[in-house]
Amino acid sequence: MNSNWKNFLLSAQAHFLTPTDVAFPLAGTSARQRICPLVFLGVLSIGGKDAAGLLQGQTTCNINDLSETQSSLGALCNPKGRAIATFLLIKQADVFHLIVPAELLDTVRKRLGLFILRSDATITDTTNDYCLLGVSPSTAPTAAWLATTPIPVASVNFGDRSLVLATPDAAASFWSAKIQQGFLPENTDQWRLRDIVSGIPWLTGATSEAFVPLMLNLDKLGGISFSKGCYTGQEVIARTYYLGKSKRGLFLAESSADAPEPYTNVLDGRDEPMGQVLVAQADGQRCKMLVVIQIAEDNNDQLKLADGRPLVLLEFSTPTIA
Repeated sequence: MNSNWKNFLLSAQAHFLTPTDVAFPLAGTSARQRICPLVFLGVLSIGGKDAAGLLQGQTTCNINDLSETQSSLGALCNPKGRAIATFLLIKQADVFHLIVPAELLDTVRKRLGLFILRSDATITDTTNDYCLLGVSPSTAPTAAWLATTPIPVASVNFGDRSLVLATPDAAASFWSAKIQQGFLPENTDQWRLRDIVSGIPWLTGATSEAFVPLMLNLDKLGGISFSKGCYTGQEVIARTYYLGKSKRGLFLAESSADAPEPYTNVLDGRDEPMGQVLVAQADGQRCKMLVVIQIAEDNNDQLKLADGRPLVLLEFSTPTIA
């Protein structure tokens, strides 16, 4: 994290619980307008004349559809079609910014680096050069899904929210302007909760290479192109899609007490494994989570975690896109 940005947040009464978790003293209030430092996400910048070709051959989204005014979700996969990481991809001029969970940043950098060979492409960890913020409500509520406003900062529309990419100085100015408009700082755990109830499938070290992107509903979020041609893992993903053989999907669930760890087993009423927890976050006395489970009509009303806690399936807070 950029030291100037961290100092700015500290001056705004931020308390760093961990390097990727921030809390604020006023975050418990019920203000509708919120702004959050997304310190749990990192930035990889891919540049050079062959950058688009490198990404086109390694990611599930169609790089040719991206522009400075349109971003995309996507996944980087292994040859077996399993998602190594999911990401948000933002284009600025001839550079692509890959927004990925901080704990998978080095994994993604090394993986993409294997395919540079003699290409004119560079992969740089620019987490220290950029700041990521979450804003609610959206800065462009009527815009299309992942439509991007490039100036004065790159603001990506997530329906009811926006994700902002900015340099440290621009981020500080943006934050100050929003605070003057009545926005209050939000804890990072609350933004993670918003991602969960919206069905945004961020992966972790525990879930990397565990699921095919179709199991994460990434196709329904516009993150998989079935017409772009070959990329690593494409054959498995396309075959699964066209043959309708994806037997597991992403669901929103709720339970009591503490949040389970990623990849915790989900069981049915007969104590048979149905799938795993993708990610979970406490929500008061309850916790909400994304689970990847078998798509079945029976026994979904008897789901439970491995420790016996019952699970209730909920509707996502925003509709799927595709």
